[in-house]
Amino acid sequence: MTLYRRIPILSLFLLRWLPEVVTAATVTLDSIEIYNTHEFLGLQPTVFFRCNGENQTTLPDVKEKGVLYRFKGEESWQPLSELHMKKCKRCGFYEEGTIMLHDIDEWEFCASDFSSVDGKYIHFKEKELNATFLCPECIPVGAPDDWSPQNEKTKNMALVVGITALVSVVLVLGVVASYKFWQRRKRLQEQARFLRLFEEDDEIADELGIGPLTHVI
Repeated sequence: MTLYRRIPILSLFLLRWLPEVVTAATVTLDSIEIYNTHEFLGLQPTVFFRCNGENQTTLPDVKEKGVLYRFKGEESWQPLSELHMKKCKRCGFYEEGTIMLHDIDEWEFCASDFSSVDGKYIHFKEKELNATFLCPECIPVGAPDDWSPQNEKTKNMALVVGITALVSVVLVLGVVASYKFWQRRKRLQEQARFLRLFEEDDEIADELGIGPLTHVI
């Protein structure tokens, strides 16, 4: 595969893969308080967090309702998940009881939810729970107080435009290099063909016994 054919493939790869790598962010659980449990006879429930397509994360310490549990983000079950700036996830808290599974709360979890400068997002559902998530990577370093999802979207768009411009420059340079290589190869082929013509003329002159044609001329 020639160079000018490889460059469009590389450009497509960069455009699709690089923005996702840049915008991936880790989410941890900062605190949680559950207001209600669905277990019978006073049994302690098993509370866990899960996003669609991912493994569930059990919260081993969360057993009692009305208790605020705080975490350091270093627990063995942390982090909860990863978010991408341009794509939300369907996530939720669930209670696994002895008889059936209860849906405490389920919602669209997005990086744009972290709109405060401290990288925190509070999710509240009346009579069910109050949870605080932490995602410093969801907020740009040194973000101003007026940061908003719209501003973040603008920055992401500028990043994509910059990458596209870089890929375009690489593509143009590749085309120019390929054209110069083609010209050089064509020139060498013409020189080789010109030399072969002289060699054929000399062979004909030798057969006729008149010596090299260059001497006759």
